[in-house]
Amino acid sequence: MRPPVHPADFPELGPAALAPCPLERAATIPSTWYTDPRFHDLDREAVFAPAWHYLGAAERVARPGEAICGTVAGEPVMAVRDREGVLRAFYNVCRHRGGPLVMEESACGLKALTCKYHGWTYLLDGSLRGVPRWDRVELFDRKDFGLLPVRVEIWEGLVFVHLDPSGPSLAAALAGITERIGAGRLGALRFARRVSYPVAANWKVYVDNYLEGYHIPYVHPELMTLLDIQAYETEVHPGFSVQWSPLTTDRDNVYSGTAGGEALYYHVFPHLMLNVLPGRLQVNLVEAEGHDRCVVHFDYYYEDVDSAAARARIAADHDASDRVQAEDAEICERVQQGLGSRAYDQGRFSVECEAAVHHFQGLLKQAYAQWLTTVSGKA
Repeated sequence: MRPPVHPADFPELGPAALAPCPLERAATIPSTWYTDPRFHDLDREAVFAPAWHYLGAAERVARPGEAICGTVAGEPVMAVRDREGVLRAFYNVCRHRGGPLVMEESACGLKALTCKYHGWTYLLDGSLRGVPRWDRVELFDRKDFGLLPVRVEIWEGLVFVHLDPSGPSLAAALAGITERIGAGRLGALRFARRVSYPVAANWKVYVDNYLEGYHIPYVHPELMTLLDIQAYETEVHPGFSVQWSPLTTDRDNVYSGTAGGEALYYHVFPHLMLNVLPGRLQVNLVEAEGHDRCVVHFDYYYEDVDSAAARARIAADHDASDRVQAEDAEICERVQQGLGSRAYDQGRFSVECEAAVHHFQGLLKQAYAQWLTTVSGKA
């Protein structure tokens, strides 16, 4: 197990630093929250561990023996469909000496889960079945060494997991999203591919950047032609925010041709993005890998993934997305450098453009405050 994080290690997280402040008068969070290595472990414990995490497409675990894997707050996890058709999730960790059970992003045709280190074998329900070369071990019962379970639920065709068996429901965490976009709309889409991008910046830098259109005219010249930036709006809700823009119709738009429609950019705290566009969904998951680096996983879903026209549309969509992501990665990496400069500590928010950034940073403060309360109560 990782060494525990202690409140005493974070004297700067006092009541004044964590107190809410109206957008019009608020300062941004301190630069050290992005650049100090201590905050990487804090974010794992206080922010990611108590949250629901997107793992992948439900269609990839629709049949017995199929599995998908991921990382939650630094913990390797997997979801697997057992032989009776029940979707289960476990830590992807053998109970012998911590070896991996599934090493690929996804797997199919599994009859059992076999540790890739020493060959311990588990049934798909997590129970320990086979223990090679174990005949002289005393006081050992297989029932005590089954895989440790993780909560798992499906929402709109997407698989989510949660490390806390008593945490809030997934429905509560996502309440209000389907009411706007329509129940079943996302669940009808089909998975196309995953692309992952390393970014040399703290995960909060990437989320901040996602949460405002302020930078679009300066960083994304091509995206500027696709969105009606003058009509760009932002809404904040208890656990998520949404940015909304009509799509332009005066030229061929990669998202909708000349048919118009809208782009909805949802951010679900802490690190999930749902980009809802005509006939498609792009799911972005920001995975913190260190205090100064993250990986952003992009999963693409479409109404049609098979026809020739669909494949051409998907290829064009991916090319445009690659260019936008390259622009975002470059500016985020430059911002990470700036946050480490002696010239910067805290800034201010644009009331017109940065309400969602302020909302996210407020939720971050709430998560830190809740962690401090919980850990101090256990001491």
